[in-house]
Amino acid sequence: MNIDHICLAVRSITPAANALCKMFGYEIKTEKVTNTRQQVNVQFLHKKDSLDIKLIEPADKESPLCNFLKKGGGLHHICFKTDDINKEVVSLQANGARLLSGPEPGEAFDDELIAFLFTGFGLNIEIIDSDKRRALIN
Repeated sequence: MNIDHICLAVRSITPAANALCKMFGYEIKTEKVTNTRQQVNVQFLHKKDSLDIKLIEPADKESPLCNFLKKGGGLHHICFKTDDINKEVVSLQANGARLLSGPEPGEAFDDELIAFLFTGFGLNIEIIDSDKRRALIN
């Protein structure tokens, strides 16, 4: 597995994206996409020769992300890309990770499968096996 992107939980994507682009030279890679299963809006930022940054904001007041943001937000998860998501989930669980959700279609990934696991020591991870992103900006 290799790191695909890092995810930051923010109160509002637009000002966060603008600040990160200005500060670190990133560019907006996708339009905002609503992930109804996770109740968040998602937008990817990209910089040549760097990891993508995924920003997430609550899609509504009922989003579970609201509780995370009450604690300050920030680093939400690290996403790893693998060749086989189902096989990797089984392997991670065998090594002590706890499955939080999935594998299930991820709207920000054009409905390719995603899974979330808790590895301990405060680290949530996302597992994907696709390069697809919905709403790419050309």
